[in-house]
Amino acid sequence: MIAFIERFAPENDVDSSPEPDSAADYSGEVLPLFSGADDLADAGKDFGGTQFSKPLAVVRPSDAADVAKVVRLAARSPHLTVAARGNGHSVHGQAMAHRGLVVDTRSLGCGIHVDAAAMRADVGGGALWEDVLRHCVGAYGVAPRSWTDYLGLTVGGTLSNAGVSGQTFAHGPQTENVTELEVVTGNGDVLVCSGRQNSELFFAALGGLGQFGIITRARVVLQPAPDMVRWIRMVYTEFSDFTRDAESLVTRPDGDSFDYVEGFVFVNSDDPVNGWPSVPLDRYGSFDSARISSSAGPVLYCLEVALHYKNEDSPSTVDTTVERLIEGLRFEEGLRFVADVGYMEFLLRVKRVEEEAKAKGIWSAPHPWLNLFVSKRDIADFDRVVFKNILKHGVGGPMLVYPLLRSKWDSRKSVALPQGEIFYLVALLRFVSPYQKGLTVHQMVVQNQEILQSCTNNGIDYKLYLPHYNSVEGWKRHFGNQWTRFQERKARFDPMAILAPGQKIFSRNWQHS
Repeated sequence: MIAFIERFAPENDVDSSPEPDSAADYSGEVLPLFSGADDLADAGKDFGGTQFSKPLAVVRPSDAADVAKVVRLAARSPHLTVAARGNGHSVHGQAMAHRGLVVDTRSLGCGIHVDAAAMRADVGGGALWEDVLRHCVGAYGVAPRSWTDYLGLTVGGTLSNAGVSGQTFAHGPQTENVTELEVVTGNGDVLVCSGRQNSELFFAALGGLGQFGIITRARVVLQPAPDMVRWIRMVYTEFSDFTRDAESLVTRPDGDSFDYVEGFVFVNSDDPVNGWPSVPLDRYGSFDSARISSSAGPVLYCLEVALHYKNEDSPSTVDTTVERLIEGLRFEEGLRFVADVGYMEFLLRVKRVEEEAKAKGIWSAPHPWLNLFVSKRDIADFDRVVFKNILKHGVGGPMLVYPLLRSKWDSRKSVALPQGEIFYLVALLRFVSPYQKGLTVHQMVVQNQEILQSCTNNGIDYKLYLPHYNSVEGWKRHFGNQWTRFQERKARFDPMAILAPGQKIFSRNWQHS
């Protein structure tokens, strides 16, 4: 591998300092190198489809020690960087390393070791959450408490961001549901960390955007898995009623609400992708638009909830519980959609969308997504400015919006949040279909920038989720009073800025420039 780097690295990156490891340790037998055109092309793009790079090589390490060797090798050159890439689901080039090394974390092994008695699982950082789900439920009848909507993501990838879904209001994001990590730092050290051991690294790495280390193992908190889920969608015409009810559900005492609470915005029309047909849970279900008032605005709202239950629970018991929980909610009469599905089927609901899109050859189309956290204080203004105006015709995919609770997030971790106890996730999951009329990729990117500029102009308190900025000033604004801590952690755990260059936060040898 050293010979490869010496030959192809820009400006002959490898310096003349003594090598701490023998060249044999970096041979293809220990660290398989994939530098063929297909491997490099895959590592030079991502799910977003708007950013591209040219990595020097793709490395497939077998364990954390191999990852540490890659980092130490990069440290011996003045320019090389290292990016961890899981399933390539970033949308703004976050997992790219232009003229650097891309570590394919999926090769680390997908070991999933469950301790059902202790309600925990040790999981490889390159394992997919969908595999964790199947293994834990299928073999042990247990499951993690907090999820993402799409489970074809790696454990290390989501823990480096936050990991949010409809369970976050109750259990916090995925970063709040791990008790121990194994991390390879930018210093080339392999460290086990927790809230008590190497705690600064533990808190830094969780939500740290890959800036402080590559997560190679996580200890995940589990709970007993239900058998079934009562899945419900309720339609609203007024945003104030929608937010009132959603906030009521997520702030109720533990055990007195649903197990999952999300919501989304859709267009008040018969558009098959953005409008009424997108709401029924059954693809053959119908939406009675006559129940929508003629005075309703250009967009409508849907509150989506789910209740877990066991096979032995009687239907009447489930019905009674659901009616008790929705009593007093202000959704439109006759526009409630219900389905009973298996627990794994519910959690893998987006997997079916993926399979259908792949069958049509459109899964690899660009996805210029925009994900935000917006304060409760300003969410009504966001609805007025963005949903009812800029996005009144939809985005060609889901427009999620639902409340989260700051008290479920540990402020010692690296994620930046807006002010207030209640804030909203807003996820504009754009999809560029080659078969439908709509905005081009460029127009979608421009519209995303218009949305952010409108938020700034209207004084809306927001933070980007899965953030991306092209300047240090942008990152300073993003982190606010957390910026100094973020810099200090970088100086401690990745002082040469070897890791995660695609985030464009720190440049190589940033402290010396």
